[in-house]
Amino acid sequence: MDFRTQVIVSGASSRLSADALLLLLVGQSLPAGLDEPLAKAVTEAIAQGDFSLKPGKQAYLRQVAGVKTPRVAVVAVRDGSAKALKAAAASGLGLLKGLGVKQLAVQILGLPFVGAAHAEALASAAADAVYLYRSTKPSAPPPPLLAKISLLLASKAEAQAADQGLARAAAINEGVALARELGNRPGNHCTPTMLAAEARKMARANGLKIEVLDRKQIEALGMGSFLAVAQGSDEPPRFIVMHYQGAAKAGAPLVLVGKGITFDSGGISLKPGGEMDEMKFDMCGAASVIGTMRAVAQLKPKLNLIGVIAACENLPSGRALKPGDVVKSLSGQTIEVLNTDAEGRLILCDALTYVERFKPAAVVDIATLTGACVVALGAVRSGMFSPDDSLAAELLAAGDAALDTCWRMPVDDEYDEGLKSNFADMANIAGRAGGAVTAAMFLKRFTAKLRWAHLDIAGTAWKSGAAKGSTGRPVGLLTHWVMTQAQAAQAK
Repeated sequence: MDFRTQVIVSGASSRLSADALLLLLVGQSLPAGLDEPLAKAVTEAIAQGDFSLKPGKQAYLRQVAGVKTPRVAVVAVRDGSAKALKAAAASGLGLLKGLGVKQLAVQILGLPFVGAAHAEALASAAADAVYLYRSTKPSAPPPPLLAKISLLLASKAEAQAADQGLARAAAINEGVALARELGNRPGNHCTPTMLAAEARKMARANGLKIEVLDRKQIEALGMGSFLAVAQGSDEPPRFIVMHYQGAAKAGAPLVLVGKGITFDSGGISLKPGGEMDEMKFDMCGAASVIGTMRAVAQLKPKLNLIGVIAACENLPSGRALKPGDVVKSLSGQTIEVLNTDAEGRLILCDALTYVERFKPAAVVDIATLTGACVVALGAVRSGMFSPDDSLAAELLAAGDAALDTCWRMPVDDEYDEGLKSNFADMANIAGRAGGAVTAAMFLKRFTAKLRWAHLDIAGTAWKSGAAKGSTGRPVGLLTHWVMTQAQAAQAK
């Protein structure tokens, strides 16, 4: 995040010194508190048909008489929720895009109280607006100039709440930006080795302990399922373990496990060629773990958090895993591989067994796991699977608070039937129906000793089309969950 935020209590918005002013107006009538010059300008815009107080309507006003800022963007907000405010802020920032705005003032009117969630939503919208991928694109346009946002508030109580929201947003936005950057890099740049190097760089910069295991160390552990996926590629696998210690060493940690397939061709079960380039995004679960560790390190909650990533490529070759092969997982259970393109679960199962050694309070794995989840939920909500009602409720609440939502999916025992095999303890796929659920049921077989949840982010981790690129989700959800758990622990 390249801009900084500040809160200003009281003062007339028309006299603020800034390059632009963004007015976010809630309600069906002109809200109280709007300076007279601005109220007059907005009223005139409504009279001339250039603006209305209907949700989503917007207007750009230039050189308003009596207003110090030369540019004013006005947006009507659907309601008083943080979600509506974020959408309106994004719309207003779009009006100001490319206008050379370095200092932006923002005023939210029509709410009884501007709280932490509103401030966080505003900062999140701004971070989305200024993000620009440049690593492999020298011809990319210059990044936005926005360097400072001033939020004008009515009281010290609002300012105190907003400061909390902005601090949380600053950390999350840094984590999201890092996750997006890693996700957007091409497969020939973001290899397992490079992903490990970036994790190490982040960890060292933020005071985290990190360990990176190479192929020989992974072999010594007995991660036969993970290595079976990696064996088709010349790129060596990496197993990454990051530690944040904010509480006593004896405290049971939370653990995040990320799928790090840096390119997924499907292996011998080769994917269709169309849109295969997007399989560079198959490591977005891993990227979200690195991003969340970055955010948590900045927020410094009083708990312990461990981030674990299994990283490799899934490619076809003379050494590659074949349909019908049977592999032995770290847990000792054997797996018949009926489809080599169902590889994410093969690396995650060994990672889930590995984290048992930490005796965690809870484990959440994050993976771009199934196309079936995209069919079920689209690109709005991530799929969330857990047999633990309280953990599921925590994640749902964290997603709602972060505006990074998920939806609980079933893990009924009956879904497990399709994973039976005549040649191993289980198969790695079941039938086509309920594919996202049966993938979660496969992982569930490796979580008997864990309080566990699975997030399938195949629909939410990146966008296709003209806006193609990583979203950085679910860094927001995960960070909110970790911070809420820290607060709960402190309250005991």
